[in-house]
Amino acid sequence: MGDDKKPSMVMPSRDSRDRELLLPVADAACVRHGEGDASSSSASSSHHSGRETFYKVVRSWASKKFMTGCVILFPIAVTFYITWWFIHFVDGFFSPIYAQLGINIFGLGFVTSITFIFMVGVFMSSWLGASVLSLGEWFIKRMPFVRHIYSASKQISAAISPDQNTQAFKEVAIIRHPRIGEYAFGFITSSVALQSYSGDEELCCVYVPTNHLYIGDIFLINTKDVIRPNLSVREGIEIVVSGGMSMPQVLSTMDAGVVKSRD
Repeated sequence: MGDDKKPSMVMPSRDSRDRELLLPVADAACVRHGEGDASSSSASSSHHSGRETFYKVVRSWASKKFMTGCVILFPIAVTFYITWWFIHFVDGFFSPIYAQLGINIFGLGFVTSITFIFMVGVFMSSWLGASVLSLGEWFIKRMPFVRHIYSASKQISAAISPDQNTQAFKEVAIIRHPRIGEYAFGFITSSVALQSYSGDEELCCVYVPTNHLYIGDIFLINTKDVIRPNLSVREGIEIVVSGGMSMPQVLSTMDAGVVKSRD
């Protein structure tokens, strides 16, 4: 009988066993290395987002402070610019005369102009000045184009004159225009009686400026429908010229009712 052949067993070598033992260790190291990268990347992203938030806060704070400075300095700069322009403009009336005389003193022409305007006011307040003014107006009103400009300018100047007459704005008025729930700011210039078969109706002539004070519309409103706020004519002109920015928060009427202004 032949010898029975037993299956031979191949024993793994020591090197292969060492490699099998090292594989889990390497995988764990890779996992630990991946977790470290993720934590470091999350830390860097949080640091980057925090830095962007800080920059946004600083940028918003700086822009707000800059706009606050502009809001404060803008009216001051405009006031100084207009005052400086007005001084140069008024000074230019008499400064050429002083320049011809060899006198170069800044502001001397301005003082002379102010004195001249004051003397004109004193002279025109007298009987002789009023007569001269009436004669001059008679000539101006005979001119075809100039008379319209002079009449409109005189109406505006009479409205702010301390010696108000019948041609000046009489009262500040608020009318319901152009539709129900909306109001228009104007001035009462005169009153008229409308005669009809049912009786006489008293109407107020209300001038509503549409371009500061120089251009506007005229409305005939029933006296009962005109709201009269407790404002002087000068305060009304200031409100119109400023575009409503000087409007008080609450307008009290001369009647029992109260009209509140919208913000």
